[in-house]
Amino acid sequence: MVTRLTGRAGAEGVRGRSRGGVGRGMLKGVPESSSLHLYNTFAKKKEKFLPREKGRVSMYTCGPTVYGRPHIGNYSSFLMADLLCRWLTVEGYEVRQVKNITDVGHLVADQDEGEDKIEAQAKKEKLDPLEIARKYTEQYLEDEKLLNMLEPFARPRASETIPEMIAIISQLQEKGMAYETDDGVYFSVSSFPGYGKLSGNTLANLGKLDTGVRIELKESKIHPADFALWKKRVGEHEGHILHWDSPWGDGFPGWHIECSAMSSKFLGEQIDIHTGGEDNIFPHHECEIAQSEGANEKQFVRYWVHKRRVNFADVKMSKSLGNVLLLPDILEKGFSPLDLRYFLLSGHYRSHTQFTWKGLEDARKSRLKLLEWMEDVRERGSKAGKEGSTGFEERFRDAMNDDLNTPEAIAVIFEAMTWSRNNHQALQRFTEMVRETFGCFEGGEVAVPEEIKKLASEREKARKAGEYERSDSLRREILQKGFVLEDGKDGPKIVPKERRA
Repeated sequence: MVTRLTGRAGAEGVRGRSRGGVGRGMLKGVPESSSLHLYNTFAKKKEKFLPREKGRVSMYTCGPTVYGRPHIGNYSSFLMADLLCRWLTVEGYEVRQVKNITDVGHLVADQDEGEDKIEAQAKKEKLDPLEIARKYTEQYLEDEKLLNMLEPFARPRASETIPEMIAIISQLQEKGMAYETDDGVYFSVSSFPGYGKLSGNTLANLGKLDTGVRIELKESKIHPADFALWKKRVGEHEGHILHWDSPWGDGFPGWHIECSAMSSKFLGEQIDIHTGGEDNIFPHHECEIAQSEGANEKQFVRYWVHKRRVNFADVKMSKSLGNVLLLPDILEKGFSPLDLRYFLLSGHYRSHTQFTWKGLEDARKSRLKLLEWMEDVRERGSKAGKEGSTGFEERFRDAMNDDLNTPEAIAVIFEAMTWSRNNHQALQRFTEMVRETFGCFEGGEVAVPEEIKKLASEREKARKAGEYERSDSLRREILQKGFVLEDGKDGPKIVPKERRA
């Protein structure tokens, strides 16, 4: 029996990405030489980025397991990948990003035993696992749109890539790198000498007590660190609802094999960049390397890029600890999704992010201040005519090419804002580059309610008539409703209060 999850944004509906903008590629074509340096988790150092194919970057991003709405810690990782995609595009590359959806096979505690996370949630909500996967996939895609993430080149689901997984497992078994047991098929870590080089959890280190890694002992395994490629529908998994026929019997895939299959299906056996959260380094990404390189005998990934975690009240944010914040929690407090985007991108991706409401409030004020300035540059610059050149573009580019140094890049933006004054036309190109890169300075027009416009008109009439008490009263009423009146030569300007906070 084969059970498939269908719906919006499946693997069969691959959508290409078309981007415009003011990037180097739009002006000079494909870059002859990359200036970008990224910290490669595998190499444990910053390295100059050199793609396999000139002008084109292949990139795989570990997406969500759809058993619940992702929290802002999850989104910090997805946003880091989105930032990298945007910057590579600004620098002139064609980026092919694949971002998967895990809808089967991810077991509780990331182990080879226990319940499937989606089926466990289905029991809690008294729904079918397919309904759970569909429900949380839709919520995730809705959140991505609100956070202004770029649409990936492909968004495959694990449940739609089963034949590719079976093919890789068969390859590994033929090479003697996988073996069958009564409950499934396991990868033999002893058959892959490079196991542990990404995380440092080599077979020798896994035997030590201070590694912080729990390896479950299982009699059917040759080595305790061997991991499941396929789980048979027997024992505790006899009732697993999502299952498929395979050479080893009815069952479902292990979590790790899914990403190897989805990345190779859409990007080939070798890819330039693989991103994810630091929690993915071990065991997930370590196992991806072992099974992909074991099957293909080629380097799987050239650059591994990982986002450090988000802490809330000095504790790691995670669903297991029950201390997570979801995007609706942010919206209920009156923040924009783009305020959160700016907050999460303003710190360096290789530093832990400490979430506080005060920090988010400060981020909102900064974002709105920059947004208003950029709109002013766009408006006044277009009237002024010819644009010029400044050193801000080069300094911004240097910061971003230095391992996506967003704190330094943002400092350059604020310096440009202070400098601009009457040089708006010279900064149009720079501000457009910033917009393309950060993705949180979209739009600037704020709809002013008719009620506020009417009050502002009445206040202006009272002011001109010398009715100053009534004029002040109307001004205060407008302020109470969330708007500020700024008097100028061309008349009063209505500005949202939060932009003047």
